[in-house]
Amino acid sequence: MTADSIGGVWTYALELARGLEPYDVTVALATMGSTLSPQLRHEAQRVANIELFESAFKLEWMEDPWREVQQAGEWLLELEAQLNPDIIHLNGYVHGALPWRHPVLVVGHSCVLSWWQAVQGEPAPLTWNHYRQQVTRGLRVADLVVTPTQAMLAELDKFYGPLPPSRVIHNGRDFKQFVPTTKEPFALCIGRLWDEAKNVAALERIAPELVWPVYVAGSTQHPEGGSLRAGQLHALGHLDSHQLKDWLGRAAIYVLPARYEPFGLSALEAALSGCALVLSDIPSLREVWGEAATFVPLDDDAALTSTLNTLMQDQSRRLTLGQQARARALEFSLKRMAESYFGVYQDLLPDRALTTAPRVGELLYF
Repeated sequence: MTADSIGGVWTYALELARGLEPYDVTVALATMGSTLSPQLRHEAQRVANIELFESAFKLEWMEDPWREVQQAGEWLLELEAQLNPDIIHLNGYVHGALPWRHPVLVVGHSCVLSWWQAVQGEPAPLTWNHYRQQVTRGLRVADLVVTPTQAMLAELDKFYGPLPPSRVIHNGRDFKQFVPTTKEPFALCIGRLWDEAKNVAALERIAPELVWPVYVAGSTQHPEGGSLRAGQLHALGHLDSHQLKDWLGRAAIYVLPARYEPFGLSALEAALSGCALVLSDIPSLREVWGEAATFVPLDDDAALTSTLNTLMQDQSRRLTLGQQARARALEFSLKRMAESYFGVYQDLLPDRALTTAPRVGELLYF
């Protein structure tokens, strides 16, 4: 299984590995994107059924990545030859087109073209055409494509389709890791401040008009260099998992005004922690949360301000929403996610007989 250390894919990969342990599945986790911090390395090493293989090759969405994407592909094929795995589980797209000797599952967590359309309000510029071509190749030769929401699957089909057989498997979390505690009068948002998709800027604009303070947890350092300040918001910086769970447990409201969020792991964690959810009204979040959250139109600062202030002053409504969010969140369990993925793995290997003939594909040269 491939994974990067930037964002929710890391959390997803470790959580899925934990969930697969009862099925006697061992995960060879191949990391890319950046060198693992000691904290992340420790997190991975604590998962009993993970064997860790580290690299720092650039990811396909980074600036001028293609030489390193090529090198990463060669490294991954070497790992396949060394480990002889049953399944290749890719949490990226381009390497789907490699000449793998085993069935390939590609999981689509997000992509540049759908991000650009949602965040910038226009198609990605022509400079992303090569990315589009390589992602299309990787997706179309996969044995199966999985996404965490129907909304994300529709985006992949729109920008890169037609797709091979596909399936939606919602992300899940272990509810035992998140415990609601005594709620305190503040709202919390989790998101990298440099990521325009999280739209933290909307909260900064309205912060002076809110009854309660708004705290933001997330890195201010962009992976390509530079940093941003939180301004009117209370910046917590990067929090480790224990600190984050503590803040979620105490937060009365979780607010996510995202322009782009293919699933929203942070909202799931907040809901498991008993927070009332205030979310942007986008298809993916509607799909996941239904009636268990309060939705606010994008780019409507007045509506966001009014919704938050009303909720901040209505304890009964907050408690009801928090209960509804937690009840809904419990449906997205780790057990359910792991069971679904194990079923997919079995479908890809119905007779457990592995072939030694390479699948259709080729080394990628950019």
